[in-house]
Amino acid sequence: MAAGRIAAAVIGLLLQIAVFVVINLFFAEHVIVVDLAYTIGALLLVLHLVRKSKSYSYNLPWIIILLMFPLVGALLYIVLGQNKKRSKTLKGITRQSQISSKYLTQDKSIKFGNNGRLKYISDFSKYPVSCNNDINYYPLGDDAFPVMLEELKKAKKFIFLEYFIINHGKMWNSILKILEQKVKEGVEVRLMYDDFGCVALLDKKYPQELEKKGIKCVPFNRLNAFVGIIMNNRDHRKILVIDGKVAFTGGINLADEYINIGSKYGHWKDNAIKISGDAVWSYTVMFLTMWNAARHEDEDYNNFKYDFKNRKTDKGFVAPYADSPLDVEVTGEDVYLNIINQAEDYLYIMTPYLIIDTEMTNALSLAAKRGVDVRIIIPGIPDKKIVYTLTESYAEPLIKSGVKVYKYTPGFVHAKVFVADDHIATVGTINLDYRSLYLHFECGCYMEDAPAVGAVKKDLLNTISKSREITPEESTVKFWKGVWQSILRLIAPLL
Repeated sequence: MAAGRIAAAVIGLLLQIAVFVVINLFFAEHVIVVDLAYTIGALLLVLHLVRKSKSYSYNLPWIIILLMFPLVGALLYIVLGQNKKRSKTLKGITRQSQISSKYLTQDKSIKFGNNGRLKYISDFSKYPVSCNNDINYYPLGDDAFPVMLEELKKAKKFIFLEYFIINHGKMWNSILKILEQKVKEGVEVRLMYDDFGCVALLDKKYPQELEKKGIKCVPFNRLNAFVGIIMNNRDHRKILVIDGKVAFTGGINLADEYINIGSKYGHWKDNAIKISGDAVWSYTVMFLTMWNAARHEDEDYNNFKYDFKNRKTDKGFVAPYADSPLDVEVTGEDVYLNIINQAEDYLYIMTPYLIIDTEMTNALSLAAKRGVDVRIIIPGIPDKKIVYTLTESYAEPLIKSGVKVYKYTPGFVHAKVFVADDHIATVGTINLDYRSLYLHFECGCYMEDAPAVGAVKKDLLNTISKSREITPEESTVKFWKGVWQSILRLIAPLL
């Protein structure tokens, strides 16, 4: 079934390309005029990219393709690169985001002074900073899973789930059993999963199966042979909200490998956090924005807001943030860059992929050169060999600048974590690659002076103790591998 859906999407793409080819053959007798028209069009697209670029590293492959192959380049860019203006799904999210913004207001009584990191998130991501939150950090999906089940069983009003991947197995089946029971108890259950992320895992009719059980379900950006073949902008978020009281996020999806059952890549190192407090509202709004872009159900989001006013605590700052390819801001990357550029003592990072643009490469290198202890943990066992080869290519210049890069010996690292200077950390879904930073819908949780920061640091140090540092000699590759890595780097933003 999954293979059939993928094949249909590929056929749809080929048919669209064939239409362009037929049009050009039809006008073959005017080939010079047609060629000139495509060349001018390609140059205009290049100028557009240069003027609007958020990252030249990201747009460089498009520019090269457009200049070298105007016809093919223009065709690919129109079909693959400009779906934002043609996609009904993405236009709906843009409209709903404008509506949702009225529910996100910063509490003026919270004073964070001249703290630029918090100010950026509050002012430009539009998600408020709060202080009365309890955060529990779980170093493994194995640790988070039983807590998620326990909290789901407590649900009285609603359960919202938004995940990139869901797959049948112990983890999802255990959750589904509780969801079915909660529906019978009158709890409203809504589930959103990414259609491409689950294309090989769930049947096309799975949403209908869930609806019959009383579980509302939306597959995000559903694959379609002609309209939805654009698969670049995916919903990569991991969000679970229960009654507006508790929210979970982090790296784990709802599939067995995330709790170390049946992992093909050794030990699966992931994480999650549980949030209770005002910050939960941000994740509720994130979910409702995506949900109502697909199914216009809610006139007033406040119906899902829990009142934490009676609990006044000061446990540091917590600032959830969402990242969207539709925004002017590149929020996920900017949050990371702010941490890198302002780190003073140490900066520890855990990421499954290390495919970064020039700006972030330079920022990490400069941090190491100014004396910051910069350490990055990547997988010891890759899940995608080509992507891993790319990751290794970015490790070389960083190591030569003084950054320490470690391979997690027991297996695969899927966590996306930054921690710095004993008082700053961020945990979420945002990988250090072009897809997460520029193309996907993502989310993160920034923490400052919160007790959970210490737990994050402890986890990274423990992970480093189980990892092997890559030596400068090991990072230096031979000629032909270097050529291959250079080619992969060139097309990395298109992968």
